[in-house]
Amino acid sequence: MKKVIFSLLVVFAIQVVNAQNFGLGASAMYNFQTESFGFGARANFFPNRTLSFVPQFTYYPGIGEISEYIIGLGVEYKIRRGNTLTYYLLGHGGYNRWMDYDESAMKGAEPTNWNAEAGIGVTTNKCLRPFLEYRYNIKFQETHLRLGLLYIFGCSGGPQTGGRKGGGKVCPAYN
Repeated sequence: MKKVIFSLLVVFAIQVVNAQNFGLGASAMYNFQTESFGFGARANFFPNRTLSFVPQFTYYPGIGEISEYIIGLGVEYKIRRGNTLTYYLLGHGGYNRWMDYDESAMKGAEPTNWNAEAGIGVTTNKCLRPFLEYRYNIKFQETHLRLGLLYIFGCSGGPQTGGRKGGGKVCPAYN
């Protein structure tokens, strides 16, 4: 299932590579309650300057107390756009597959669950965008920190934005 979803995301990314409204990224995570490390992949779709839709895949491979994966969809709402940084609120819902649920002391632990998170994030306005997010899982009452990098396809700029190819340019479509 993971391979199918990832393949669909890659095919779609190739089709919209020059649209300046699509990005792909990866992240590393730390869950404070379970003291677990994980990683993730995401696609960002920017229908306008304020809103982003973010399909995501997250995997905690068992480095710490948990082993699970989450497939879901996030929504980001930009609350402040500065010259260099953008701050946003986020909500995320998804399917959670908990592989080592039977080892949990939690009453009623199940292998398949729904997942709902709310949080806040910050990113740059460049073509290559580092981001930092703090999230709270409403169902499991856990917090985690997510640090990642997102690349916006088709992002380009002239001399007024640095004029060079790569991650240092300001992306004019979203600035």
